[in-house]
Amino acid sequence: MAEIITMGELLVEIMRPHEDIQLYESDYFRGPFPSGAPGIFISTAARLGHSTAIISGVGKDDFGENILRRLKHDGVDISRVLISDKGNTGVAFVTYFADGERKFLFYMDNSPCVMAKAPDNMAGFEDTRFMHVMGCSLMSDVNFAKEILKTVNMMKSNGVKISFDPNVRLEMMRDKSVLNMLQEVLNNSSILMPGVSELKMFTGKEDIDSAIESVFDNPMLEILVLKNGSHGSQIYTRKGLEVSQPVYKVIQEDATGAGDSYDAAFICGIAEGKTLTEAAKMGAAAGALNAAAFGPMEGKINPEAIKQMIENN
Repeated sequence: MAEIITMGELLVEIMRPHEDIQLYESDYFRGPFPSGAPGIFISTAARLGHSTAIISGVGKDDFGENILRRLKHDGVDISRVLISDKGNTGVAFVTYFADGERKFLFYMDNSPCVMAKAPDNMAGFEDTRFMHVMGCSLMSDVNFAKEILKTVNMMKSNGVKISFDPNVRLEMMRDKSVLNMLQEVLNNSSILMPGVSELKMFTGKEDIDSAIESVFDNPMLEILVLKNGSHGSQIYTRKGLEVSQPVYKVIQEDATGAGDSYDAAFICGIAEGKTLTEAAKMGAAAGALNAAAFGPMEGKINPEAIKQMIENN
């Protein structure tokens, strides 16, 4: 039985080994690394000792095997991952720049990573308490987005709390109708975890205080986790600002997946009955550990490492 679940794309990342190498240049890559924002999230939650499951899909190929072996090793329930020979596992080619920007080339069309269907019922999800949704998963394929929404509605109607990281990837969006689906997930979310630009986009407000006030017009929303890169994160409730959490300094190797690991550790903290301050520290520690390793899922994240990171800062 899975306490924390997610539904979304699984893919491998093939990455430039150094900054400032354009994807159109002939040069080296590293990989494949198991990835996909939902995969990074659920792997982190599993490594922190929680029962987890993911609803997704991979091709019946070596890249799919790469992902499945890693998730199984981390303790994720992969029984609801579609393994299909009707298409290949999704791939993202990634490069980084010294100013912090990234560029992706996604190969996901007709991939099993966007073919999974919503469960027919709650069998196997009786103990589920949290479902996490990534905006990039909704943007990846409009029909897949509809299946994710079905799952969100079913989970919510059975008392599962929905957490939502908008994680906007405009380069993935093929159908603007998914913007309405993003809004629908937001309206059903108890925990919202956007970046500053995403918060402004969803509320249509440039002033941060006004945007924060606006987002709490949603009666479902309990916690706003506002992530702001090197400036850390701020945790809000209806009472206002509750926690201001700085980042933990590490030698950064690769920032990919740091936000997804933050999300997972924060949700784990809430699931464990931690205070908002303690959950934010867990999130910051997981994000730092992820960023300290090259590869989107390669950070040395476990309960002891999280504890040490917090105690040393």
